[in-house]
Amino acid sequence: MPGGPFEGRKIFTVEAANASLPLVRAIVADLAQLSREVVERRERLSLLLAGRERGVQDAYGEELSQIEEELEKDSQRLQEYVDELQQLGVEPKNGPDGLVDFPALLDGRPIYLCWKLGEAEVLHWHELDAGFRGRQPLTVGTAADGSNGSGQIGS
Repeated sequence: MPGGPFEGRKIFTVEAANASLPLVRAIVADLAQLSREVVERRERLSLLLAGRERGVQDAYGEELSQIEEELEKDSQRLQEYVDELQQLGVEPKNGPDGLVDFPALLDGRPIYLCWKLGEAEVLHWHELDAGFRGRQPLTVGTAADGSNGSGQIGS
């Protein structure tokens, strides 16, 4: 689909998305766990820094700087997980929840196959602008063989 939203990107069938899940699941599990930890630590750090002058040299200043450095390193690790998923053609959508989308086609139009950490396989899809709340279950017709045709998802 020249000029389409997925131009130059991998397009998944349901079968291909499910076949990639062992690796995707491992990366997303690490991403989700580290994302939740980083969010929690950032919130705690924000509370500790509230009302505190930056650059104050006291007993806690050095410790707070070290925590900020660790958070920066973990943020870089999070970006590496995101990059790894994107190299596989998968779009991470929500790190803490472990939500990812797989670009796909339904009747020739671009959609996303949607998967969330904890689900056994890819069982949902949504329109490009619908997001997680717009998820719809794959039906027998859409998951049949990955080919294009009426109601078929594929490349």
